[in-house]
Amino acid sequence: MLAVLSNRTYRHLFFAQVIALVGTGLLTVALGLLAFELAGAEAGVVLGTALAIKMIAYVGVAPVASAFAERLPRRSMLVALDLVRATVAVLLPFVTEVWQVYVLIFVLQSASAAFTPTFQATIPDVLPDEKDYTRALSLSRLAYDLESAVSPMLAAALLTVISFHDLFGGTVVGFLASAALVLTVTLPSPKPSQPRGIFDRTTRGIRIYLATPRLRGLLAVNLAVASAGALVIVNTVVFVQAVFGLDQEAMAIALASFGGGSMVAALLLPRLLETVPDRTAMLAGAALLAAGTLAAAALASYQWLLALWFVLGLGYSMAQTPSGRLLRRSANPEDRPALFAAQFALSHACWLIAYPLAGWAGSELGLPLTAVILAGLAAAAVAVALAVWPAHDPEAIEHTHDDLPADHPHLVAKGNGHDHVHAFVIDDLHKAWPAKG
Repeated sequence: MLAVLSNRTYRHLFFAQVIALVGTGLLTVALGLLAFELAGAEAGVVLGTALAIKMIAYVGVAPVASAFAERLPRRSMLVALDLVRATVAVLLPFVTEVWQVYVLIFVLQSASAAFTPTFQATIPDVLPDEKDYTRALSLSRLAYDLESAVSPMLAAALLTVISFHDLFGGTVVGFLASAALVLTVTLPSPKPSQPRGIFDRTTRGIRIYLATPRLRGLLAVNLAVASAGALVIVNTVVFVQAVFGLDQEAMAIALASFGGGSMVAALLLPRLLETVPDRTAMLAGAALLAAGTLAAAALASYQWLLALWFVLGLGYSMAQTPSGRLLRRSANPEDRPALFAAQFALSHACWLIAYPLAGWAGSELGLPLTAVILAGLAAAAVAVALAVWPAHDPEAIEHTHDDLPADHPHLVAKGNGHDHVHAFVIDDLHKAWPAKG
């Protein structure tokens, strides 16, 4: 898997991602402590509102930002967004009112909503070989999982010698280092063949997404991932401390078990996807999530929770990690930023549903019924994915261009007249999926 790091451009981008992730992890810890300093016992309300603002920014800003991404060189755009995020991190230690936190978090998360899809869409252009790209996806998943484990420990160690305000400095360093690494490489910036209006650019990614059967299946898988993931993220503390009467260390171990399962799956996926189709692996992972979430309704001990959380981590990574491969094969290079932005927005819309559902149901209905509800939502999502994502999903599809003249450049280039076969994606010449596809 590490062989892919021999590509200099990807190596610099990967380490830029890792450093920025560590900085973001420090920010998460520091933000919690800042919320307590400003709001005391109401810190949970502040953090909950900040999380909601984050999701709203992700859902609303990503498609709009992608509309401008095609007009700007990707390297310049990524560096500028890192600098915006660093600036927000510089300002956060100086806030004195809760509303200032909300404004700065919205700016920071808006920058992230523009940065992340553009960054993700660049990787398949840097690594055109599918095996290399698959390894890159698994490395990215490992980076996210390791960050969730390492950043809190690093923050705890730093807090023994510095104040929590200084943790924001680590975030600043992370974003500045990310920008510096991006500056050291040349990035491809494919441009559309013809200019498009702002509405077309803003909605293009979502229109391509919803017109592509495999991506409609991916949207359903996203909902299954969010349903199971919300149970783990929102209610692990309730299971461990309220149900089993254990301490915060036990909660950290439970979350580490979930992350461990995710990392194991990420390590196995590159080899697995050489022989198993993406659809099979992802739907198996989503089904595992639905079954595991249902099993959580009957948890009777902390030991069983650790085992189940590990299984849920396996399913989480299996269902989520290959999604970049689907996006890569479903758009022309110039449309990938818009498509990755659509995935970013729509997947977070699923979390925007699942997070409050897991929290409200857990509080009002109890954990067993909450697990059943979330498992039912995940199972329904799997059923929808099975229905809308064809089992036979070739990249090249036979189709007809009755609307084009015989001398159209597209028909001349393909050389087979109005009826021909090639890798099919939704674009200006292919506005709907072929009925036989």
